Amino acid sequence: MKSDNSSAGEGKDAGSAINEELHFRRVSALEMGGPAAIERQHANGRLTVRERFAKLIDEESLREIGTLGGSGEYDENNKLMRVTPAPYVAGMARVNGRPVALGGEDFTVRGGTTFGAARRKGGQGGFIEDLAHYYKIPLVNLIDGAGGTVTSAKKRGYVAFPGVHGFERSVQLLGEVPVVSAVLGTAAGGPAGRAILSHFSIMVRGTSQVFAAGPPVVKRSLGRDITKEELGGAAVAVDKAGTIHNAVDSEEEAFEQIRRFLSFMPQNVWELPPVMTCNDPVDRCEQALRDIVPEKRTQPYSMHDLIELVVDKGSVFEIQPTNGKSVITSLARLDGRPVGIIANNPKFYSGAMDAASAHKQIRFMELCDTFHIPLVFLVDVPGFMVGLKAEQEATLREGMRAVYVAGQLTVPTLTVVIRKCYGMAGMATCNKNDIDLKISWPTGEWGSLPVEGGVAAAFRRDIESADDPKAREKELEAELRAYASPFRTAEAFAVEEIIDPSETRPILCEFIALAEGRLRANLGPKGKAGVSP
Repeated sequence: MKSDNSSAGEGKDAGSAINEELHFRRVSALEMGGPAAIERQHANGRLTVRERFAKLIDEESLREIGTLGGSGEYDENNKLMRVTPAPYVAGMARVNGRPVALGGEDFTVRGGTTFGAARRKGGQGGFIEDLAHYYKIPLVNLIDGAGGTVTSAKKRGYVAFPGVHGFERSVQLLGEVPVVSAVLGTAAGGPAGRAILSHFSIMVRGTSQVFAAGPPVVKRSLGRDITKEELGGAAVAVDKAGTIHNAVDSEEEAFEQIRRFLSFMPQNVWELPPVMTCNDPVDRCEQALRDIVPEKRTQPYSMHDLIELVVDKGSVFEIQPTNGKSVITSLARLDGRPVGIIANNPKFYSGAMDAASAHKQIRFMELCDTFHIPLVFLVDVPGFMVGLKAEQEATLREGMRAVYVAGQLTVPTLTVVIRKCYGMAGMATCNKNDIDLKISWPTGEWGSLPVEGGVAAAFRRDIESADDPKAREKELEAELRAYASPFRTAEAFAVEEIIDPSETRPILCEFIALAEGRLRANLGPKGKAGVSP
């Protein structure tokens, strides 16, 4: 595309020529990588970056920044002939009526690789991160690019040392404002790193991949042929590794999840999370909760159903539903106030904590603590996962990290024991350095370890020497189980209250409302950088 920006001496006044050049540069930016590149993007099931912006943000709320960034081509008379826009688009916009900083790679221009200007529009250390930092507004990254390229060294004249311009601002933002990243194409290198340095990340099944380095590097390094999807698709990055939090089936669903996540978050750590009008009665008592826990202690039940019966109707937003499945981590509301729900899932490993669920719980606790969101633990945990695989995965280490982080929480924490609460995994469901409010259903049971396993270990010789070892084991279990009644613990005020299960919602709503004043008195950043990757 050729410019017709003639000089004033060729029959046009200077103002007209300048306006024409501005118009030409703006049009060039909107053309992105050209019709063919845009068509390829659509053929691969992906939207362009500006189409993504339009579907995510409030209508007509975008104020683009750096529109004219790019590379101009000039003739021998220094007349502009064409402009290749920068492969990154950024700006300010509104989501749910609240301002955000927004940026994303334009894959139609050089595959979204890093723009070689001295000052970046986006990415680590870029203008859009600075905007989020200085104006204390959430940052949304729409990632669709591989970051740096080896050709940058030739243009720069030297190879950059890692960390000279690194993720300093990205790390700082984790303790200041909500950061959300959506992987909407293939992300490697720096963009992949930014996706992980987020409070919430999401990708699209089948059209998104994320990895440290792509198939060509794997082939060269390890001699193995592998596809992008096999290497870093959602089945690996979300379901197995937990590198990315959530996966959806379309970009539109990704944008809806971003909007929902941000609706629970304050604009920054100096504000409280937003309270929404609630039409769900605070005093709603669900009789179904009385029968939700089976009489048989080893029989599973739906913890998801239990959560839905307790919190505001329709308010549950689950994070990492396909990874670390023995624990459920969800944002929700109680009387319109945001809360974090951490609930053991008896349908997976009987609710035992493995390495993946421990790491998942840690990240979620840090998220809620950073943004002043009270935590509610719904507990049914028999302990750490045991066995060779559990030891090889460092379950004990990850589990104790969960205990450590729980002990550092500064937000109000409520522990509701639904059934089992055993051992060190049980310690990760309360904060002993706080008021440590623990309540229990009548079905609650706790201790260092369950009676069954404990009897077999503590009375091994007695059981082995008995005429009927099985009968002796059952006899000892029955004898000790009498002392395990939650009511005996309540007599000693070692648990604060035993409640009727149907009363759970009214009690939680009351305490969460009470917590608001405490939260308001402790606004601001925490003593650490927010959420660790």
